[in-house]
Amino acid sequence: MVLAAPLRVLARIVVVALATVAVSCGDDSAPEPLVVGAGDSAESVLLAEIYAQALARTGARVVVAPGLGSRADRMAALDAGTVTLVGEHNGALLGELASNATAWSTDEVTRELNRSLPEGLVVTDAADGADLRARVLVNANAPVESVADLAPRCPSSSAGVAPVPGLLSAPPPALRIDGCDFASTQTFADPAELRKALIEGRIQVGLMAGPVGLAQSAAEGLRVLSDDDNALRSENPVAVVRKGALDDREWEKLNYVAGELTTDRLTAMIAAVRDEQVNPAELARTWLDDHGL
Repeated sequence: MVLAAPLRVLARIVVVALATVAVSCGDDSAPEPLVVGAGDSAESVLLAEIYAQALARTGARVVVAPGLGSRADRMAALDAGTVTLVGEHNGALLGELASNATAWSTDEVTRELNRSLPEGLVVTDAADGADLRARVLVNANAPVESVADLAPRCPSSSAGVAPVPGLLSAPPPALRIDGCDFASTQTFADPAELRKALIEGRIQVGLMAGPVGLAQSAAEGLRVLSDDDNALRSENPVAVVRKGALDDREWEKLNYVAGELTTDRLTAMIAAVRDEQVNPAELARTWLDDHGL
């Protein structure tokens, strides 16, 4: 297995396995349920609910297994067969599995991810309408409008990187700008600290690991650079699935879900779970109803 799971994941795997056995023992003739795993982030839990409820609408028996922890933990649960699928980002997962990968666009990243996955795992279509890649911030008076404009300035610029709370995490290889090597890079705890460093001039470039919609105040007084050339690796939701676990109808349903997810709606739902503690199951149900899924 490419991603090694820490020992603490074993307890979680056992709990999920016992829960699945308990459900299946009630009716020996019923197929075992599909198990959708979720980590600890708001996005992970929300995607799990969307996938689980979408599959349930095909007539499948489905359960959600929350609290699986880190990416390594979730991949270990998939490898062990205690979960059927998990929600992921194509770019972030590729960065974990193949740190030297050179794919950047959604299609390239998804193809490379399929080649890099451990044997026995596959991914659904990427939700290319949900753009969760990093955003590049500079001071409002900086003489650049796009990431391409920034390239000649990279060697003389100091950069900062910050995670966006609530999103699936991105490893360092997923937070690079193609063709841009900064003089120095430091990590900040959150977008607010990143903004402060930019405003104070301690750094010249900020990479925020997700859409501005999830950290609006962090962009105040700053400019968000456009990235039409995909210099930042694509980050789109995908479902990572155990090969052969879904039938054609179930697989098609997940691909329909991918085709309907959008940046604005997904980030709004993630923010509602993260900031207002809205029930992700209710958000998922409403979203599926709104899209006729």
